[in-house]
Amino acid sequence: MANFYVNPTEITHDIPDNDRPKFYMFGVPSYTNMGDQAVSLAERKYIENEFSEYQYIEVLEEDDDEAIPVVKKHLQPQDIIAFTGGGNMGNLYPTHEEARRKVFSTFTDNLTISFPQSIHFEDTEAGQVEKRKSQQAYNKNPNLVLVARDAQSFHRMQTTFQNPVIFTPDMVLYMDTVDWQFDRHGALFVLRHDTEKVVKQSTIDNVKSVLDATYPVKRVDTVLDNPKEITPVTRETLYERELELFSQQNIVITDRWHAMVFSVLTGTPCLLFGNSYGKGKHAYIDWLEHVNWIDYTEENDTDRIKEVIEKLLVQKRHNYDVRKDFQQLHDVITRYTRKWQSI
Repeated sequence: MANFYVNPTEITHDIPDNDRPKFYMFGVPSYTNMGDQAVSLAERKYIENEFSEYQYIEVLEEDDDEAIPVVKKHLQPQDIIAFTGGGNMGNLYPTHEEARRKVFSTFTDNLTISFPQSIHFEDTEAGQVEKRKSQQAYNKNPNLVLVARDAQSFHRMQTTFQNPVIFTPDMVLYMDTVDWQFDRHGALFVLRHDTEKVVKQSTIDNVKSVLDATYPVKRVDTVLDNPKEITPVTRETLYERELELFSQQNIVITDRWHAMVFSVLTGTPCLLFGNSYGKGKHAYIDWLEHVNWIDYTEENDTDRIKEVIEKLLVQKRHNYDVRKDFQQLHDVITRYTRKWQSI
């Protein structure tokens, strides 16, 4: 039986029976990648802050199949369907993509939004087969709007699908910054262990040797070992714990996009290396290149990397705001809500 998370403390097995329009978010993760968990938290806060007339209902990814017929039974014309963002559109994560296809091809009469994503279908026979499957599913929905979170993905989505595409930052950049004034006392290496990893281990070892002379070095990942599962009930506490960790560092070295975003939110100097298909690089250039304590590199020369790190360490925190860049998403939802308010 599917669980519907109506708020972080209320779980139901059916849709609440009231007159409020509903905003259904499918594909919400329970796995322990804190980047994706932060995306889901930001999506909830965005809708509850910006469109409070809607009752926000989350469906965990493992409940999608059971939830689809229940939602379809209760669906009203003013309701909105969405699928969580986070950067896994394509064939690298086939389970997520198949779930997205099911949702998009089922709810074809209501506004349907694919929240900010990166996209990558590999240029292989298998990748192209999966792309055609997604094209067939997405194109069944005339009310589907795709949201790209970087310019590279924006152009790829436009040339891959017939659906309209809009351009916004990653949802975690909607979250409030924090300035908790912790003593900073370390260099945090936040590194991938998956197929997207491309930075050379020798490069990481050399950077560690540079920093180890001055700072305690710690290596972690944004994918937690414990707990084994995260739900909407527990994720905000774990998200705040993650920001506390970043707030205690002198510098972060990472190849994970959301580790850089956590560094932005906490004012922590951060050097980002690339992943296998450039999502971090392009999102950095699009939204965060003006943030002085953040930088991106593809450099392998240790001396040059050291120069970049030394520059980052002396940068002062300054004001920045990308919330205005969510306007296209706001406009899509606003037009739909006004349509039903006028009837």
